[in-house]
Amino acid sequence: MSEPLIKTVHLKKYFETSRGLLHAVDDVNMSIFPGRTLGVVGESGCGKSTLGRLLLRLIEPTSGQIFFEGEDIVQYGGIKLRDLRKKMQIIFQDPYSSLDPRMTVSEIISEPLIVTKTVTGKKAIAEETARLMEVVGLAERLVNAYSHELDGGRRQRIGVARALAVKPKFIVCDEPVSALDVSIQAQILNLLMDLQRDMGLTYMFITHDLSVVKHISHDIVVMYLGQNVEIASSSELFRKPLHPYTQALLASIPLPKVNRGKIKRDVIRGELSSPIDPKPGCRFAPRCPEKRDDCVGQDIPLIEYSPNHFVSCVKYM
Repeated sequence: MSEPLIKTVHLKKYFETSRGLLHAVDDVNMSIFPGRTLGVVGESGCGKSTLGRLLLRLIEPTSGQIFFEGEDIVQYGGIKLRDLRKKMQIIFQDPYSSLDPRMTVSEIISEPLIVTKTVTGKKAIAEETARLMEVVGLAERLVNAYSHELDGGRRQRIGVARALAVKPKFIVCDEPVSALDVSIQAQILNLLMDLQRDMGLTYMFITHDLSVVKHISHDIVVMYLGQNVEIASSSELFRKPLHPYTQALLASIPLPKVNRGKIKRDVIRGELSSPIDPKPGCRFAPRCPEKRDDCVGQDIPLIEYSPNHFVSCVKYM
């Protein structure tokens, strides 16, 4: 396999609170390879979006390294950081609040072209804007429309076009379909997959919907309270989940079958551990049905259980 486009080494992000340090991202090591999609899944508050923003340098890490094309971008500043912005973009979760309601569709899409001087000249900018609208499936008649006049699917297509404007290599997709109707979700997912195939894009796809992540991802990271608990290819993770938390997540996926009678499900019980100054040990232990004495009191490393399948659990140590 080729060298990773993005790689993190012991990446951490702590936030100061009145009660102590909140460990939003805690010692995360992972890689994203060119032309592939890394799905990041976990419950709300597990650090998925914080991790995505760290990779883009939208927020600064507490410690650790972020390598992009082999260079540590944590050290970037000034012109180097500004140039990096052209290679890394984000598609936001909410297509309603992420677009300026005072700007037309063409103004929103052309703004990054103007700011980064990717294209110069009014005619060239207008032509490139029209091309981007066509690429993402926005009708030409919408060029002077405002975002509040459009439905969620079209608004998110504007967000995709805006991200593509500067010809990035890497895009963080931060739950880009969670605010959309199910039928529209499929359209946006297929659009992202087509763009990846045609342009060789690399994605980090953040979601809490396991059905969605299975559809679009090549590899999957499962996060729990700021830490990676399992990493594997999409097919391997769904075929053989190892961590009890991953198993519980997969068991929660709704089954699209009728007349099956009552289905028994394993429910995750117990209280969440506090992410503020957590003690050593597995953070899922208070809710884990397979908890053992050695689950607490020691940090649980992420080990390679089988080729390219990593898990953080004492059962496999």
